[in-house]
Amino acid sequence: MLEEIREQPVALERTLRGGLRAASHLTRTLAGKKPKFILIAARGTSDNAAQFARYLLEITTGIPVSLAAPSIFTLYEARVNLRDAMVIAISQSGESTDTNFVLERAREQGALTIGVTNEVESTLARIAEHVFFVRAGRERSVAATKTYTGQLLMCYLIAHALGAKIQVDDLRRIPEWTDAALALEKEVADRAGRYRFMERAVVVGRGLNYANAFEFALKMMETCYVLADRFSAADFLHGPIAMVERAFPVFLFTPPGPTWEGMRDMLDRLDALQAETLIFTSANHRGLIDGHRRAVVIPAKIARRKPEELYTPIPYIVPAQLLAAFLAEEKGLDPDRPRTLSKVTRTL
Repeated sequence: MLEEIREQPVALERTLRGGLRAASHLTRTLAGKKPKFILIAARGTSDNAAQFARYLLEITTGIPVSLAAPSIFTLYEARVNLRDAMVIAISQSGESTDTNFVLERAREQGALTIGVTNEVESTLARIAEHVFFVRAGRERSVAATKTYTGQLLMCYLIAHALGAKIQVDDLRRIPEWTDAALALEKEVADRAGRYRFMERAVVVGRGLNYANAFEFALKMMETCYVLADRFSAADFLHGPIAMVERAFPVFLFTPPGPTWEGMRDMLDRLDALQAETLIFTSANHRGLIDGHRRAVVIPAKIARRKPEELYTPIPYIVPAQLLAAFLAEEKGLDPDRPRTLSKVTRTL
């Protein structure tokens, strides 16, 4: 897992080079005819990437996006009208049975189908009309890391193909910002010991980093066996905050931009409750963070586009991945081989 986390800058560079060609092809296909809505099918870590895609695509293109419930297609055999839709399937292995089934039904109805996968010879790659290959190389650890960030990068390229104001020059800097996040490895390793006996936690994010809250919580559950729940900052205030007490661990993604004011208020509430908080943020935002709060600060000054957090999700997840890996080590666990899990999971 650690090796694959460290491989991410190079993997992202490879993924971007190949993905630009796929994005150019999709742009030509979409000329003069954009989809009326977008449906995304995925499971597991890929479903967290889909959550990111939902926010990114709606924010930057204005096209409505929904996350598919595959059982509607597989178990209930419902006929969903997908005419004039774009249907995206995201799968690291390309062999997720229900995700592929959704894409097959969409193609039968004439929807524009897109696959995002790390496996060139996969079933998903054969079904989809347009395939965005995540060139992460073989991922040996059961816990997905480099394929997740590669999937996020492909979501930016799909948005770009749909006409979003995604700057390719900024995308080319994502490997650099990711490398800067990796420079925090020793600091994160030193922090992991503090959470050695943690059995439950909450992860909070909002907007474009909401997906990272899901992904970090998943990594803690599958590699550290920590019962980690994840919430948007807004939903957390609608009840779940009642479980927070003194020393309760809460991890937060706090980028600059539209979500910051609400996250700052959340931090004030958690401080008053004497919660154990740790935030993930970036250097160009550090001045807004009170000095007494524990923070993992990515040293890179990530591009200040509107919205300001537009390019933060990939570099922000890296220290969280590292923390999960080091925490597993602190607990005497092997993050590469979580109990009862396998790399490819097939469900209906």
